[in-house]
Amino acid sequence: MTKAATLYGVKTQTETLRPGPLRPANIIRNKFPTYKNGSNGIVIKLADGPEMPPLKEIVAKETADLLDRRQRLSVRELAMKFEKGLNTATLLSNEVKWRQVALLERDILLKNLKSVLESLRGQVTGKTKDEIEESISMVEILAVQLSKREAELLQQKEEVTKLAKSLKQASEDAKRIVEEERANAHTEIESAKNAVQRVQQAVQEHEKMSQSTGKQDMEELKKEVREARRIKMLHQPSKAMDLENEIRILRKTFAEKSTDCVNLLKELELHKRLKENGTPSFDLEGLQCLGSVLRIVALSGTHMDLSNISIQWFRIHPKDSNKEIISGATRPVYALEPHDVGRYLQAEIDVGGEIAVAKTAGPVDPDAGLVEYVETLVRKPETEFNVVVLQLNGIEQPKESVHVLNVGRLRMRLTKGKSVVAKEFYSSSMQLCGVRGGGEAASQAMFWQPSNDLSLVLAFETARERNTAIMLARRFAIDCNIILAGPGDKTPW
Repeated sequence: MTKAATLYGVKTQTETLRPGPLRPANIIRNKFPTYKNGSNGIVIKLADGPEMPPLKEIVAKETADLLDRRQRLSVRELAMKFEKGLNTATLLSNEVKWRQVALLERDILLKNLKSVLESLRGQVTGKTKDEIEESISMVEILAVQLSKREAELLQQKEEVTKLAKSLKQASEDAKRIVEEERANAHTEIESAKNAVQRVQQAVQEHEKMSQSTGKQDMEELKKEVREARRIKMLHQPSKAMDLENEIRILRKTFAEKSTDCVNLLKELELHKRLKENGTPSFDLEGLQCLGSVLRIVALSGTHMDLSNISIQWFRIHPKDSNKEIISGATRPVYALEPHDVGRYLQAEIDVGGEIAVAKTAGPVDPDAGLVEYVETLVRKPETEFNVVVLQLNGIEQPKESVHVLNVGRLRMRLTKGKSVVAKEFYSSSMQLCGVRGGGEAASQAMFWQPSNDLSLVLAFETARERNTAIMLARRFAIDCNIILAGPGDKTPW
């Protein structure tokens, strides 16, 4: 027994001191099976270390984490993760290599142990031989288990190698994508810089142009501001009411003074006529200002029926005394229109072959504030007026329906709701003037002939609106090199 133990000890000592592949086994000696004497002799027991999860599970978990968070990572972070995964796979591959080396050395140790036990089996007998036989069987079982473990390690090594290759390829793809993105980013940055430079150049050019035109624009802005302030002041309720009261008082005073002057001039004219001949005398009744109606009255003190008497109205220029016939004005009543402002009006009455004359005492006066109001409306592209159609091509029309007359810069349009009654651009064939006949609403009526086959008589709400529409349309027509006048009018104003 002592000899066997001595030989066993010598055998192990020589094996441990033998150079070659057995030397690295000292590094992992704590993982080798330990031997201890039991009640039945020598018993082989594998060392129990901390339980480690299989390498396959570790790799699968890492791969799942990478796939789960790949959608939330940027290209750069994804590249870093692939690098980390590649390093992990390399470490795992190295660990597999070390384990394979350990298994190989364990196999060599088991073979040496088996050879020692077989040599001892031939030298011992009895109970010791049975124990050695049992030890040999245990060594064989351990060798079988180690061979299975080696096959599993080889399979894991192949999987780890495949994973390392895929991670390496993914890392290279990520690096390539990062480089492409970086190149695209540089390209976009360069294009943005170029765009900024172009914008800066455009701003500099605009500043240079604005400096040259800045003074002119500033003057125009100042004019617009002054005009806006004036309009705002006019539209303030208190000031507007004060202005209206002042205008009303001035109009009343002007009308009184005008009436007094007209009466004095009429008396002087009457005295002159009575001295010259005994022809019946006539006079014009009414205010001699735009918006009023002049009426022929007899001065003999007796009532005369003027409906069957031939009457003709004329305009007389105050400077050259040229007399122009007003075509269609053959009634005892005549409504003044904007063309009559600044001129004398004269009515010639044929009484039994003798011509009696009724003449205004002075030129027709304009309507106060009408010119300024029209100048304000000229700035608008279009102005609307509510009208009623009295006649259409000389035929009387029902007066219940209200139409809308639009006076624009290039044309005039008459509509009723969505339907268009008349629409025509300013032309030489168009005629526009006040109504030259009688009637109570003569001062509010206007004659409009858009074309040769259409003529209309329109009634406005007030005489002021009627005169405004006539003046505004003539102003726009003059801008189009067209002169709007009534039938038979030849002299442009």
